[in-house]
Amino acid sequence: MSAKSPRGKLPKACVIGAGCSGFTTIKRLKDFGVPYDCFEMSDEIGGNWYYKNPNGMSACYESLHIDTSKWRLAFEDFPVPKDWPDFPHHAQLFQYFKDYVDHFGLRETITFNTRVERAQRTDEGLWSVTLSTGETRLYDVLFVCNGHHWDPRVPEYPGEFDGPAFHAHAYSDPFDPVDMRGKNVVVVGMGNSAMDIASELAQRPIAKNLWVSARRGVWVFPKYLHGKPADKSAMPAWMPRKLGLAIVRNLIVKTVGRMEDYGLPKPDHQPLEAHPSVSGEFLTRAGCGDIKFKPAIKALEGKRVRFADDSVEDVDAIVFATGYKISFPFFDDPDLKPGADHRFPLFKRMMKPGIPNLFFMGLAQPLPTLVNFAEQQAKLAASYLAGTYAPPPEAEMVKIMAKDEERHTGQFYDSARHTIQVDFNLYCADLRKEIAKGAARARSQGGKLPVAALAEIKTEPLLAPT
Repeated sequence: MSAKSPRGKLPKACVIGAGCSGFTTIKRLKDFGVPYDCFEMSDEIGGNWYYKNPNGMSACYESLHIDTSKWRLAFEDFPVPKDWPDFPHHAQLFQYFKDYVDHFGLRETITFNTRVERAQRTDEGLWSVTLSTGETRLYDVLFVCNGHHWDPRVPEYPGEFDGPAFHAHAYSDPFDPVDMRGKNVVVVGMGNSAMDIASELAQRPIAKNLWVSARRGVWVFPKYLHGKPADKSAMPAWMPRKLGLAIVRNLIVKTVGRMEDYGLPKPDHQPLEAHPSVSGEFLTRAGCGDIKFKPAIKALEGKRVRFADDSVEDVDAIVFATGYKISFPFFDDPDLKPGADHRFPLFKRMMKPGIPNLFFMGLAQPLPTLVNFAEQQAKLAASYLAGTYAPPPEAEMVKIMAKDEERHTGQFYDSARHTIQVDFNLYCADLRKEIAKGAARARSQGGKLPVAALAEIKTEPLLAPT
């Protein structure tokens, strides 16, 4: 049975974005025969992994290597090249994405250089989508694949800073956007990007002094354990959660030792109570004294920076590696945007109860990787549109959401960076179970899913281009 429209056709979808979440979604839709239009505002696929993307949305810097090993980031039906290193450079990953899109014949189905300006639900429950061309179209289903690493979050401080201060999103290399040679530099944050950038700038003779400023200490995880990529040591999904955490925490402490021994502050939490900061260089640079630590910034005083311990340093440049906001600029409805606390609860990190024809793809911070996360989500979404999966009733969805939230984020301290955290292995195992349950529900309903009740598909423009 299939979720057909009144004309007997499968519902037609609009997919916003052709980054790794977008193009793996349309690949699955194509496999299931679900018609779609995919709009990408840039001139190429890849999103965040398209270095110097002309749409300005990429956070890629020249030296970037992905922190996930090639074994964990590969798409399940398209192996990575055998000659890849364990942790590929961004250019290799970008080429892999392009090869994937071309291999499965997806490129010709993507409309490039076209931005979705507005997406609004109609009274009939369809999606009215307005494009940058001035055209407006109606769709049965909307897939949001616009990513969540493009809208920088920059903290505010008392005072003014007289030098260059910019988010890591704008960082390209030690000479762009600012020549850092011989400069006193503060990198704010202790996440993965902060550690990468700090480690690069701390190499002599680039920065004269390099401080990392953060509100709290963190545990820095190595890329390798026992000579193998650390993410290959992930605990299996069947293992009891507490036992798995205890084993990994013990291994991390034994492997890296105390953070204080590297000149860093003692973390106020256990390993894996925060999103992991992974670096193969940071601890060495800190141990050598090339990277020094400062607490949070208290105030900006012209060419000087005052920190929470009231120490003051002469500073030439500040790099804010302080994360990103979750943003959907094409939505006007406040219910379709995250709250002030950065929370945006969804059923299986995909669906909003009460809106059966809206999917958020890749809107998660999965461990170990986001690259192939939407590939797994698309299995449920495509099955739903093809009529072989039915979601539970709304009240049950809400209960499951609360349970999942505690299961995935309960171990982390309260922070905006942890609101969309999920464990990849655990999530995928749970997703398989939910797809099986949904298949049984679909059979019991005879394929009469909510999407089937939507109005007739209309793909013609509603408004003439302006």
